Formats: sequence, C-alpha cells, structure tokens
Amino acid sequence: MEDNHEASIKDEVEAVKMKRPHVFILGAGASRAACINGDKNNRALPLMSDLVEVLGLGQTLKDWGFDPKGNFEDLFSSLHEKGEHEKIRSVEVIVENYFKSLKLPDRPNLYDHLVLSLREKDLIATFNWDPLLLEAYLRNKNSGLKLPRLVFLHGNVSIGICSANKHVGVLNGICSCKRLLTKVPLLYPIGKKNYSDSLFIANEWNVLKRYLKSAFMITIFGYSGPKSDQEAIALMSEAWGPGSERSMEQTSFISLQSEGEITENWDKFIHSHHYEIQKDFYDSWLANHPRRTGEAYLHQYLEAKFIDNNPIPKDLDFPELWKWYDQFKPAESSMSN
Repeated sequence: MEDNHEASIKDEVEAVKMKRPHVFILGAGASRAACINGDKNNRALPLMSDLVEVLGLGQTLKDWGFDPKGNFEDLFSSLHEKGEHEKIRSVEVIVENYFKSLKLPDRPNLYDHLVLSLREKDLIATFNWDPLLLEAYLRNKNSGLKLPRLVFLHGNVSIGICSANKHVGVLNGICSCKRLLTKVPLLYPIGKKNYSDSLFIANEWNVLKRYLKSAFMITIFGYSGPKSDQEAIALMSEAWGPGSERSMEQTSFISLQSEGEITENWDKFIHSHHYEIQKDFYDSWLANHPRRTGEAYLHQYLEAKFIDNNPIPKDLDFPELWKWYDQFKPAESSMSN
C-alpha cells in the first residue's frame, strides 16, 4: 500500500514539479573545496586571505612598502586608491597568468557533481576568476543532461566576448561572425566596483537578478560576503526582496564560518528559521537530492512528507557517473516533450 506520508527516491526522481530556479552562488571557498589538494598540477586554489602567499606576491608587495601578510583585498584597494596604475597592472598580470594555469583533475570532482546536479532552469553564479567551473561544464556536456546556466559576476579568465556582436563564449573561440573572442575584464577587489561599467559584467548581473527574483532556493557556497563586496550584496538583496516576503523559500549555506557570522552577513536573505548550514558540499541539500532539489523541497516542506536521500556517488569515474545520472532522464525528457 502506498504511504501518503512518505516520498521515496523513486517518487522524487520521477516527479518533475518545480519550475522555479535553484540559484547557486559560488565564492573562492567553493573552488578551494573542489580542489582541496590542489588542481591537476598540484597548484593551490587561493582564497583572498592567502592569495598573496599562493601567488608569490609577498616580496613584490614588501618592496612597494606593503605588509605582505595583509589581505589581498585590502592591499589591492590601497593600490587603487593611490592611483598606482603600473603596480596594479603588474599585479593583474601575475593574477591572470596564475588563474589561467589552473586545470581540473582528470577524475570527476565537486564541480562536475555540481553542474550535473542542477537542471536547465537553474543558475550557477560565480565570483571566481578560475576556469574550473567552465571546464567542468564543458566536459559534462556529453552526459546527455541539460545543464544549468552559468554567469561570471567578476569576469573569468576562461571567458571571451566578441567585440562586434557581444557574443560570449570560451576565450579565443570564434564567433559566428568569424571574429576571435577576446578576454572579458576581471573585477578586482576595490571599494566601488561599478558593476555597470562593463557591458559583459552588467549583463551577467542582470541575469542573476532575474533568476533571484523567481528562485525557490538559493545556496551560497564558499562566499563570505566580504567588505569589498557590499555593493554586490546590495544588488542581490534588492533582487531577492525582503526576507519577510520569502516565507516559503529556503536559503542554504555551505561554509566554514560560524552560524553567527553567516546569519549576521546574510540576514537580508533569511526568513526566520528557513535556512540550513553545512560545512561540506556533500552534506548539502543539492548533493543529497541532485536534479530534484525543488521536488524534495516540495515533498518535505509543502506536502509534509518523509523523504529519502539520493546522494551523489562521489567515487565514480566518467562515464559511470553519467550512467548513474541516467535515472533522471526519462522524467525530464517527458516534461520537455
């Protein structure tokens, strides 16, 4: 006999009910978590707090009269405020060359699992300059699944744009008009970033704001909302709207910060107790309900049913991983027909 108080894994996989997007917002902590032991060539994924050390900028900054142990955001903001254009460009070259050199490990990792576990209606918005998310997206396009949209809020070293028709794609790719796609600007940590100055970045933010307005869930992963990003947080908050009007939505955090720090930094995005905090991506709502976060959300919170987890298998290689995700295709295919 069917139990109306439970939703099985089969029920979850076969139900494609949620039309509203799940918005995933990534900070540097997400890339660090994806490559906790370094990238394919053992290069570390830096955070703003250790970027100076990881990129070997310490002696250069010391020669310029800066404390090399300082936070990169503070150091770069200081250079900008002083109008040190030559020094800024020197730092930018080092930063861009380092991030361009980063590569995903050959086996599937957290970023592969992330892009496979969201649907076409969903959005991943990243503040990160590194190419790892895009690399994961590109190597999973042959999985037979429709993947989420990506936006790059601070630019990205792997993204290019056509100067003529503004088509966006992989850097150094060829536009339909036969022009080479040239690099987009990176947005560096300064107090006033002027998100509207770059057409590319302005468009990326417009996409995020549109998705946030209709989202049923947002997940903030490895992004602390630093002081230099208060303008960004204000833009997101405006799109999300007052927390008091989000009584049925859920906010999820994947972070090493304390609960007090998180709720203080993100109070505008939280309605009452409607939030969850995990320290590990694989304990998150998405990792336990891949491609069905919305359906699991409806079952548990709106229909008051007990639900079972359907966790991502972390140890499968390609193409076994894609085969595991085949379970989702029939229901999704029937909905798109």
